[in-house]
Amino acid sequence: MHKPAPSAAMKILLVRVSSLGDVVHNMPMVADILRHFPQAQIDWVVEEAYVGLVRENPGVRRIIPFALRRWRKSLLAPATRAEMASFYRELRSERYDYVFDTQGLLKTGAIMGMARLAPGGQKIGLANGSLGSGYEGASRIFHSSSVPLDPRTHAVTRGRLVAAHALGYTLEQAADFGLRPHAGEPRPDWLPSQSYAVFFHATARASKKWPEKNWLEIGRELMERGILVLVPWGSDAEKRDAAALVAALPNARLLPRLSMHDALLLVQGADLVIGVDTGLTHIAAACTRPTIELYCDSPRWKTEGDWSANIVNLGDRGAPPNVLEVKAAIAALLGERPRY
Repeated sequence: MHKPAPSAAMKILLVRVSSLGDVVHNMPMVADILRHFPQAQIDWVVEEAYVGLVRENPGVRRIIPFALRRWRKSLLAPATRAEMASFYRELRSERYDYVFDTQGLLKTGAIMGMARLAPGGQKIGLANGSLGSGYEGASRIFHSSSVPLDPRTHAVTRGRLVAAHALGYTLEQAADFGLRPHAGEPRPDWLPSQSYAVFFHATARASKKWPEKNWLEIGRELMERGILVLVPWGSDAEKRDAAALVAALPNARLLPRLSMHDALLLVQGADLVIGVDTGLTHIAAACTRPTIELYCDSPRWKTEGDWSANIVNLGDRGAPPNVLEVKAAIAALLGERPRY
């Protein structure tokens, strides 16, 4: 495969539109590419809900919002058609040396297909999906080249390997997600100055949740340590669940609805994050904050945080972690609780 000259100011487009966790896990591609080709210009097509997260990565030059989830509700409306036409024009306003689709769906392949290439440019995608993924083989019709990977390749490593294969380098460093601390930024009113932990208790799939009684027991453990517990939410149902936890824990506080930027501030300042297999938990792990990931009904090998000793991964599909395991993980990350 043709390898660009390292001095070339390549233009590269990443197509990874969703979901939140998948967008997080795609981010190390940016640092990898820029480490080997510092002059590369990297753009990213992403669902509009996650634009705020990608904006936090300074290595991304331009973000092209994609709103298919919203457009589907009113495809024939003039306003929707105007937005779709605007997306098409923005997507085709550049000619790219490389376009990477690391999601492997027909819709992401179609976005790749619409993108314009510079002379000699290539469109690179996945030759196969991972075990249990929603990979759609028809997406390969839009590829110049398809990269085969072991079906058990970690979610972070998949995108990194695709870019490394196409651009001719090897992966020698740990994943860098590019999410830098916001040093010097004023502390928002809702963010306490005292030590705090975050409970990412909510997830779209009920089987991935951890029982409320377990969260309460861990909340009481943190109370014994003098640590405040902050409980965020993202929907009315999640807010009700969060409010129930807060009502039962004297050391817990219900947060307001947070933007993606606020969520990043939240995890970057946390002494501890405990969360189920969900995008916000993966953001905390990407920031290498002390994080305990709870896997209750999803395969741990796919997304577990394996790039930092600050991350403890517990449980697996069909084998949720118990309270004692989480308490042991807290002790490992924060030290044993003082006994008086």
